[in-house]
Parts: sequence; structure tokens; C-alpha cells
Amino acid sequence: MRILIIGGTHFVGHAMAQAALDAGHDVTLLHRNATDELPGAAHLLADRNGDLAVLAGQTWDATIDVCAYLPGQVRHLHEALGDRGGHHVFISTVSVYEEPATVGADEASPLFDEAADDVTEITGETYGPLKVSCETAAREAYGDAGLAIVRPTYVVGPRDATARYPYWVLRAARGGTILLPGPGEAPMQCIDARDMGAWTVTLAERRISGAFTAARPSTTFAAMVEQTLAALGSDATLVEVDGDWLVGQGVDGAQLPLWSEGSPELALAMGTSRAEATGLTHRPFADVVRDTLAWAQAHPDQATNPAVGLSPEREQELLAAWTAAQA
Repeated sequence: MRILIIGGTHFVGHAMAQAALDAGHDVTLLHRNATDELPGAAHLLADRNGDLAVLAGQTWDATIDVCAYLPGQVRHLHEALGDRGGHHVFISTVSVYEEPATVGADEASPLFDEAADDVTEITGETYGPLKVSCETAAREAYGDAGLAIVRPTYVVGPRDATARYPYWVLRAARGGTILLPGPGEAPMQCIDARDMGAWTVTLAERRISGAFTAARPSTTFAAMVEQTLAALGSDATLVEVDGDWLVGQGVDGAQLPLWSEGSPELALAMGTSRAEATGLTHRPFADVVRDTLAWAQAHPDQATNPAVGLSPEREQELLAAWTAAQA
């Protein structure tokens, strides 16, 4: 197949592009900056928000749009592509869902209202509604039969330059006493970028339509950290600290990444059977952990971020204060 990927040079998109190349497809990537990545693909350099004349006169069997965050971007791409892009796969987010009423909710769960037409700033509050607007724009452009919508939760694995899950892998490898933010039983869900990438290419290959939550089966935050330690053979000790107490100390989800700041979120306990029925499979989590650590240690400049995670000094300070508060 001829597959066009909008984006495709970073993390999630890179995994999709690599999966498509590995499957023997003719892959074209549209992105802004020249790169040595993915030499087996054709590279079209353009800003998706600007002139897309580079797409003129070409056709593809499928298009995967990895990086649309505003509905205008979806419409602008369709204006440039028309029906020449083939089956369309739009990468959305689990953040489109309102808080589900139960664990294991499916893709029919209520979505947030669309963002107002004048909303263009992407924040924690507008991200989900804007993606809902993007989904609507994609349906209007490509029709339900010609569109697959992928709603991933936290994406993890090698090349994760968000530094969120790499923080926990690197922290586990360092050992010692680790602060585990509570409640430990809060839902947690993630998906390896490579598993998501291979499955997304399957959706394109089989021209599958519909909306799909993209995630591993739900676990808990404590179990995720415990499984991370186990995969590395770490002898670190976990100390669970009350989430409300941490919030009171000024700790947030940037300092303890992937943490829901003491308020469990059932949107991290979504059902996964619909995606799995179309071919989504999951590698052993221990492999995700070890591969992430190997990449993080080889690329510390990408896997760490001063704005993400607790410093060792701050972590020990919080642990000491928590211990004193329990005395």
C-alpha cells in the first residue's frame, strides 16, 4: 500500500511509520523539518498549517493523521487531499471521554462537548474538547465508512521524549526508597507506541472504520510501578504517600508524572476489547520496561526533562516530612 503519514518522525508517529515500512508499504511522511530518521520513507517537507501544495497530484491508499489538535487542521488537510488520501486514520485521545461512570467503559461513552469555534489555545482544559471537534471535522470530511478514530491513553516505550514514564523507569533503576503517590489503587492505563503503531497500520491495511480506545487492559498506579521494579529486578522500597497530602505540599502531576493528583480517573480504566478484536496486541510489560530503560540510558537528553519528575533531594524531603507527619 501507499501510506501517507502526517507527522511520523517523533515517538508515536515514528512507531507507525516504522511499522508500515517493516510491513513493506510505500510510506510518505509529511513534516516540517529535515531529518535523517526513517530513510526508507519518502519525505515531504511542509507545515501542515500552511501551503500543502507538495501533496498535489499524488494519491495514497491510506492516510494516518498523527498530529492534528485543532479542527481547522483537519479541514485544511482535507482541502489539500480531497479523496486522494484513501482510508483515513485519525489519532485522537482518551481525553475526549467525559469521566466514565464505571470501570471498563466502551467507545460509546459520552464525549465532552466540542470546543467553541474561537478556541485555539491547547491547555489541559481545552485539549479533550478540541480533539472532539477534530473527530467531528474528520467525520464530516471522510464519512464514517472511510474513517478510523484511535483514542490512545498514555503512550509509553522507547523514544518517549515526554519524560513521563521514563522518569519511573530511571527512578526504579536508581533504587532506594521511592515515593509512591496515592492512592495506589487509582486506575492506570498505557500502551506501547510500537504496539499502537503496528495496530494502526493494520487499521489502514484492512480499511477498518469506527472509534477505538487504544490501551493495554487497565491496571493500578501502584501495580504499574511494582511491575516496573520487578522487570528490572530492583530491590527498591515503595512508600505510599497520601495523594491529598502531596497536593497540599504543592506536588502535581508534572513532578510525579502519570499520577492523577490524588483523584482516581475512570478514563484510565477503559475497556480494550474493541481494539483487540481488530488486531491490537500487547507485548509483555517487562519488555516495555527494559526497552524503555535501555533507550533512556542511551538518550538521557531526550528521556529526562527538568520540568518532569522529582529531584532526589525533593523526593527525600517529602518522604521525611510524610514520615514525621505519621509519627
